[in-house]
Amino acid sequence: MHLVVLAGGVGGARFLRGVRAHARDVRARVTAVVNTSDDISLHGLRVCPDLDSVMYGLGGAADPERGWGRADETWTVKEELRAYGAQPDWFGLGDRDLATHLVRTTMLTAGYPLSAVTEALCHRWQPGVRLLPATDDRLETHVVVSSDDPQADGGARSEAIHFQEWWIRHRAKLPADRFVFVGAESAKPAPGVTEAIANADAVLLAPSNPVVSIAPILAVSGIRDALRTAGGPVVGVSPIIGGAPVRGMADACLAVVGTECSAAGVAGLYGARAEDGLLDTWLVDATEDADTRVDGVEVRAVPLWMSDDDATAAIVAAALAPT
Repeated sequence: MHLVVLAGGVGGARFLRGVRAHARDVRARVTAVVNTSDDISLHGLRVCPDLDSVMYGLGGAADPERGWGRADETWTVKEELRAYGAQPDWFGLGDRDLATHLVRTTMLTAGYPLSAVTEALCHRWQPGVRLLPATDDRLETHVVVSSDDPQADGGARSEAIHFQEWWIRHRAKLPADRFVFVGAESAKPAPGVTEAIANADAVLLAPSNPVVSIAPILAVSGIRDALRTAGGPVVGVSPIIGGAPVRGMADACLAVVGTECSAAGVAGLYGARAEDGLLDTWLVDATEDADTRVDGVEVRAVPLWMSDDDATAAIVAAALAPT
Protein backbone atom coordinates (compact mmCIF):
# COMPACT_ATOMS: atom_id res chain seq x y z
CA MET A 1 0.00 0.00 0.00
CA HIS A 2 1.19 3.49 -0.83
CA LEU A 3 -0.21 6.50 1.03
CA VAL A 4 0.31 10.11 -0.02
CA VAL A 5 -0.27 12.96 2.42
CA LEU A 6 -0.52 16.67 1.58
CA ALA A 7 0.63 18.53 4.65
CA GLY A 8 2.11 21.67 6.12
CA GLY A 9 2.93 23.16 9.48
CA VAL A 10 2.98 21.71 12.95
CA GLY A 11 -0.44 20.07 12.52
CA GLY A 12 0.79 18.34 9.40
CA ALA A 13 3.89 17.09 11.18
CA ARG A 14 1.81 15.71 14.04
CA PHE A 15 -0.61 14.04 11.64
CA LEU A 16 2.26 12.44 9.72
CA ARG A 17 3.53 10.79 12.88
CA GLY A 18 0.19 9.03 13.13
CA VAL A 19 0.27 8.14 9.43
CA ARG A 20 3.73 6.63 9.90
CA ALA A 21 2.57 4.63 12.91
CA HIS A 22 -0.40 3.25 10.99
CA ALA A 23 1.74 2.57 7.93
CA ARG A 24 4.12 0.46 9.98
CA ASP A 25 1.22 -1.66 11.20
CA VAL A 26 -0.06 -2.32 7.67
CA ARG A 27 3.35 -2.27 5.94
CA ALA A 28 2.54 0.72 3.79
CA ARG A 29 4.84 3.28 2.18
CA VAL A 30 4.21 6.97 2.84
CA THR A 31 5.03 9.99 0.70
CA ALA A 32 4.47 13.43 2.19
CA VAL A 33 4.00 16.35 -0.20
CA VAL A 34 4.86 19.36 1.94
CA ASN A 35 3.95 23.03 1.57
CA THR A 36 6.81 25.32 0.57
CA SER A 37 4.97 28.63 0.36
CA ASP A 38 6.00 29.58 3.90
CA ASP A 39 9.65 29.53 2.78
CA ILE A 40 11.53 32.76 3.30
CA SER A 41 15.07 34.13 2.96
CA LEU A 42 16.46 35.62 6.17
CA HIS A 43 19.99 36.84 6.88
CA GLY A 44 21.10 35.28 3.60
CA LEU A 45 19.68 31.87 4.46
CA ARG A 46 16.78 29.97 2.91
CA VAL A 47 14.38 28.86 5.63
CA CYS A 48 11.71 26.20 4.95
CA PRO A 49 9.49 26.17 8.05
CA ASP A 50 7.02 23.46 7.00
CA LEU A 51 9.60 21.05 5.60
CA ASP A 52 11.65 21.48 8.75
CA SER A 53 8.66 21.05 11.08
CA VAL A 54 7.84 17.77 9.36
CA MET A 55 11.46 16.61 9.22
CA TYR A 56 12.17 17.44 12.86
CA GLY A 57 8.81 16.09 14.01
CA LEU A 58 9.30 12.73 12.32
CA GLY A 59 12.99 12.65 13.22
CA GLY A 60 12.34 13.06 16.94
CA ALA A 61 14.07 16.44 17.14
CA ALA A 62 11.13 18.86 17.40
CA ASP A 63 10.57 20.93 20.51
CA PRO A 64 7.60 19.23 22.21
CA GLU A 65 6.32 22.42 23.87
CA ARG A 66 6.59 24.91 21.01
CA GLY A 67 5.73 22.26 18.44
CA TRP A 68 8.23 23.79 16.00
CA GLY A 69 11.99 24.20 15.87
CA ARG A 70 14.56 22.02 17.60
CA ALA A 71 14.40 20.56 21.08
CA ASP A 72 17.04 21.82 23.55
CA GLU A 73 17.51 24.90 21.37
CA THR A 74 19.77 27.81 22.26
CA TRP A 75 19.55 31.35 20.90
CA THR A 76 23.03 32.86 20.98
CA VAL A 77 23.06 33.88 17.30
CA LYS A 78 19.61 35.44 17.60
CA GLU A 79 20.79 37.52 20.56
CA GLU A 80 23.91 38.61 18.70
CA LEU A 81 21.88 39.65 15.64
CA ARG A 82 19.60 41.67 17.90
CA ALA A 83 22.62 43.35 19.47
CA TYR A 84 23.70 44.44 16.00
CA GLY A 85 20.20 45.69 15.26
CA ALA A 86 19.98 43.30 12.30
CA GLN A 87 16.52 43.03 10.76
CA PRO A 88 14.17 41.31 10.74
CA ASP A 89 14.23 40.75 14.49
CA TRP A 90 10.74 39.21 14.68
CA PHE A 91 11.77 35.83 13.25
CA GLY A 92 14.02 33.81 15.53
CA LEU A 93 16.55 31.33 14.20
CA GLY A 94 17.81 28.97 16.89
CA ASP A 95 21.42 27.87 16.94
CA ARG A 96 20.69 24.19 16.19
CA ASP A 97 18.12 25.12 13.57
CA LEU A 98 20.61 27.50 11.98
CA ALA A 99 22.83 24.59 10.95
CA THR A 100 20.00 23.16 8.83
CA HIS A 101 19.52 26.47 7.03
CA LEU A 102 23.25 26.81 6.43
CA VAL A 103 23.48 23.36 4.83
CA ARG A 104 20.32 23.95 2.78
CA THR A 105 21.45 27.35 1.50
CA THR A 106 24.91 26.05 0.61
CA MET A 107 23.40 23.22 -1.43
CA LEU A 108 20.83 25.46 -3.12
CA THR A 109 23.56 27.96 -4.02
CA ALA A 110 25.58 25.10 -5.52
CA GLY A 111 22.66 24.36 -7.83
CA TYR A 112 20.91 21.45 -6.14
CA PRO A 113 17.09 21.60 -6.31
CA LEU A 114 15.11 21.79 -3.08
CA SER A 115 13.88 18.20 -3.48
CA ALA A 116 17.47 16.90 -3.60
CA VAL A 117 18.45 19.10 -0.67
CA THR A 118 15.51 17.82 1.37
CA GLU A 119 16.47 14.23 0.60
CA ALA A 120 20.03 14.92 1.73
CA LEU A 121 18.89 16.54 4.98
CA CYS A 122 16.60 13.59 5.68
CA HIS A 123 19.55 11.20 5.64
CA ARG A 124 20.36 12.51 9.09
CA TRP A 125 16.86 12.42 10.53
CA GLN A 126 15.49 9.22 8.96
CA PRO A 127 11.85 10.37 9.07
CA GLY A 128 10.47 7.02 7.92
CA VAL A 129 8.46 8.62 5.12
CA ARG A 130 9.53 10.14 1.82
CA LEU A 131 9.44 13.93 2.08
CA LEU A 132 8.85 15.87 -1.13
CA PRO A 133 8.52 19.64 -1.37
CA ALA A 134 5.45 20.57 -3.39
CA THR A 135 7.75 22.32 -5.87
CA ASP A 136 11.42 23.06 -6.42
CA ASP A 137 10.47 26.46 -7.80
CA ARG A 138 9.91 29.66 -5.90
CA LEU A 139 6.50 29.69 -4.24
CA GLU A 140 5.74 32.16 -1.45
CA THR A 141 2.54 33.25 0.19
CA HIS A 142 2.26 37.02 0.41
CA VAL A 143 -0.54 38.87 2.16
CA VAL A 144 -2.08 42.03 0.77
CA VAL A 145 -2.79 44.25 3.75
CA SER A 146 -4.34 47.68 4.17
CA SER A 147 -3.01 50.44 6.35
CA ASP A 148 -3.99 54.02 7.07
CA ASP A 149 -2.30 56.53 4.80
CA PRO A 150 -3.56 60.13 4.80
CA GLN A 151 -1.75 60.72 1.48
CA ALA A 152 -3.60 57.92 -0.35
CA ASP A 153 -7.00 58.09 -1.98
CA GLY A 154 -9.59 57.10 0.58
CA GLY A 155 -7.05 57.40 3.39
CA ALA A 156 -5.71 53.86 3.00
CA ARG A 157 -3.07 52.09 0.98
CA SER A 158 -2.40 48.45 0.22
CA GLU A 159 0.90 46.62 0.30
CA ALA A 160 2.00 43.00 0.10
CA ILE A 161 4.08 41.48 2.88
CA HIS A 162 5.43 37.97 3.28
CA PHE A 163 3.08 35.60 5.04
CA GLN A 164 5.63 34.99 7.80
CA GLU A 165 5.62 38.69 8.68
CA TRP A 166 1.81 38.75 8.82
CA TRP A 167 1.69 35.51 10.80
CA ILE A 168 4.55 35.92 13.26
CA ARG A 169 5.18 39.65 13.56
CA HIS A 170 1.53 40.72 13.42
CA ARG A 171 -0.02 37.49 14.79
CA ALA A 172 -2.52 37.52 11.87
CA LYS A 173 -4.20 40.60 13.35
CA LEU A 174 -3.24 43.07 10.62
CA PRO A 175 -6.32 43.50 8.36
CA ALA A 176 -5.75 41.46 5.21
CA ASP A 177 -7.46 41.73 1.83
CA ARG A 178 -6.23 38.53 0.21
CA PHE A 179 -3.45 35.96 -0.07
CA VAL A 180 -1.26 35.76 -3.16
CA PHE A 181 0.76 32.65 -3.99
CA VAL A 182 3.73 34.29 -5.67
CA GLY A 183 5.27 32.06 -8.32
CA ALA A 184 2.38 29.60 -8.45
CA GLU A 185 1.58 30.42 -12.08
CA SER A 186 4.98 29.12 -13.22
CA ALA A 187 5.84 26.59 -10.50
CA LYS A 188 5.97 22.92 -11.45
CA PRO A 189 5.54 19.96 -9.11
CA ALA A 190 8.81 18.66 -7.68
CA PRO A 191 10.03 15.39 -9.20
CA GLY A 192 7.92 12.49 -7.97
CA VAL A 193 4.96 14.49 -6.69
CA THR A 194 2.36 13.85 -9.39
CA GLU A 195 3.64 10.31 -9.90
CA ALA A 196 3.18 9.57 -6.20
CA ILE A 197 -0.38 10.90 -6.28
CA ALA A 198 -1.22 8.94 -9.42
CA ASN A 199 0.07 5.69 -7.93
CA ALA A 200 -1.29 6.15 -4.41
CA ASP A 201 -3.78 3.74 -2.92
CA ALA A 202 -5.15 6.73 -1.00
CA VAL A 203 -4.38 10.43 -0.68
CA LEU A 204 -4.89 12.17 2.65
CA LEU A 205 -5.28 15.92 3.15
CA ALA A 206 -3.82 16.53 6.60
CA PRO A 207 -5.62 18.76 9.11
CA SER A 208 -3.28 21.59 8.17
CA ASN A 209 -4.35 25.17 7.56
CA PRO A 210 -6.49 24.86 4.40
CA VAL A 211 -5.80 28.41 3.21
CA VAL A 212 -2.05 28.80 3.62
CA SER A 213 -0.76 25.22 3.93
CA ILE A 214 -2.89 23.09 1.61
CA ALA A 215 -4.13 25.70 -0.91
CA PRO A 216 -0.59 26.69 -2.00
CA ILE A 217 0.21 23.04 -2.75
CA LEU A 218 -2.95 22.85 -4.85
CA ALA A 219 -1.95 26.06 -6.64
CA VAL A 220 1.11 24.37 -8.17
CA SER A 221 0.27 23.49 -11.75
CA GLY A 222 -0.67 19.85 -12.17
CA ILE A 223 -1.20 18.87 -8.53
CA ARG A 224 -4.92 19.61 -8.37
CA ASP A 225 -5.47 17.76 -11.65
CA ALA A 226 -3.45 14.81 -10.34
CA LEU A 227 -5.72 14.62 -7.30
CA ARG A 228 -8.87 14.77 -9.42
CA THR A 229 -7.69 11.83 -11.52
CA ALA A 230 -6.03 9.82 -8.73
CA GLY A 231 -6.95 6.15 -8.74
CA GLY A 232 -7.34 5.95 -4.97
CA PRO A 233 -9.73 7.89 -2.75
CA VAL A 234 -8.94 11.41 -1.56
CA VAL A 235 -9.75 11.77 2.13
CA GLY A 236 -9.57 15.04 4.02
CA VAL A 237 -9.32 15.53 7.79
CA SER A 238 -10.93 18.62 9.24
CA PRO A 239 -8.63 21.07 11.07
CA ILE A 240 -11.67 22.62 12.74
CA ILE A 241 -13.35 21.19 15.83
CA GLY A 242 -16.27 22.93 17.48
CA GLY A 243 -15.93 25.99 15.27
CA ALA A 244 -12.30 26.63 16.21
CA PRO A 245 -8.93 25.59 14.75
CA VAL A 246 -7.28 22.63 16.40
CA ARG A 247 -4.07 24.64 16.35
CA GLY A 248 -2.90 28.01 15.09
CA MET A 249 -4.88 30.86 13.59
CA ALA A 250 -6.65 29.20 10.68
CA ASP A 251 -9.81 31.10 11.62
CA ALA A 252 -8.09 34.37 10.66
CA CYS A 253 -7.09 32.92 7.30
CA LEU A 254 -10.57 31.55 6.63
CA ALA A 255 -12.04 34.97 7.38
CA VAL A 256 -9.81 36.57 4.74
CA VAL A 257 -11.16 34.20 2.06
CA GLY A 258 -14.74 34.58 3.28
CA THR A 259 -15.17 31.03 4.53
CA GLU A 260 -16.94 30.00 7.70
CA CYS A 261 -14.67 28.56 10.38
CA SER A 262 -16.30 25.14 10.50
CA ALA A 263 -15.70 21.62 9.28
CA ALA A 264 -18.33 22.16 6.58
CA GLY A 265 -16.78 25.48 5.57
CA VAL A 266 -13.36 23.92 4.99
CA ALA A 267 -14.88 20.97 3.13
CA GLY A 268 -16.59 23.48 0.87
CA LEU A 269 -13.20 24.96 -0.03
CA TYR A 270 -11.98 21.56 -1.20
CA GLY A 271 -15.23 20.48 -2.86
CA ALA A 272 -16.44 17.04 -3.91
CA ARG A 273 -14.41 15.12 -6.46
CA ALA A 274 -17.66 14.01 -8.04
CA GLU A 275 -18.35 17.70 -8.76
CA ASP A 276 -14.88 18.75 -10.02
CA GLY A 277 -13.53 19.22 -6.50
CA LEU A 278 -11.13 17.02 -4.57
CA LEU A 279 -12.82 15.07 -1.78
CA ASP A 280 -14.28 11.60 -1.76
CA THR A 281 -14.44 11.41 2.04
CA TRP A 282 -14.28 14.05 4.79
CA LEU A 283 -13.50 13.30 8.42
CA VAL A 284 -15.09 15.51 11.07
CA ASP A 285 -14.93 15.27 14.82
CA ALA A 286 -17.41 12.91 16.47
CA THR A 287 -19.12 15.84 18.16
CA GLU A 288 -20.07 17.40 14.80
CA ASP A 289 -21.73 14.53 12.93
CA ALA A 290 -25.22 15.96 13.08
CA ASP A 291 -24.11 19.37 11.84
CA THR A 292 -21.87 18.51 8.90
CA ARG A 293 -23.18 17.67 5.46
CA VAL A 294 -21.16 18.05 2.27
CA ASP A 295 -22.86 17.40 -1.05
CA GLY A 296 -21.20 14.57 -2.96
CA VAL A 297 -18.82 13.68 -0.12
CA GLU A 298 -19.01 10.85 2.40
CA VAL A 299 -18.72 12.41 5.87
CA ARG A 300 -17.30 10.26 8.66
CA ALA A 301 -17.41 11.34 12.28
CA VAL A 302 -14.54 10.13 14.46
CA PRO A 303 -12.56 11.59 17.37
CA LEU A 304 -10.08 13.98 15.76
CA TRP A 305 -7.97 15.18 18.69
CA MET A 306 -4.37 14.18 17.92
CA SER A 307 -3.47 13.73 21.58
CA ASP A 308 -0.71 11.22 20.81
CA ASP A 309 0.55 9.07 17.95
CA ASP A 310 -1.84 6.22 18.77
CA ALA A 311 -4.85 8.53 18.68
CA THR A 312 -3.66 9.98 15.39
CA ALA A 313 -3.04 6.53 13.93
CA ALA A 314 -6.66 5.69 14.80
CA ILE A 315 -7.77 8.74 12.78
CA VAL A 316 -5.73 7.49 9.82
CA ALA A 317 -7.24 4.02 10.13
CA ALA A 318 -10.72 5.56 10.09
CA ALA A 319 -9.81 7.60 7.01
CA LEU A 320 -8.69 4.49 5.17
CA ALA A 321 -11.53 2.20 6.25
CA PRO A 322 -13.51 0.87 3.27
CA THR A 323 -16.84 2.49 2.54
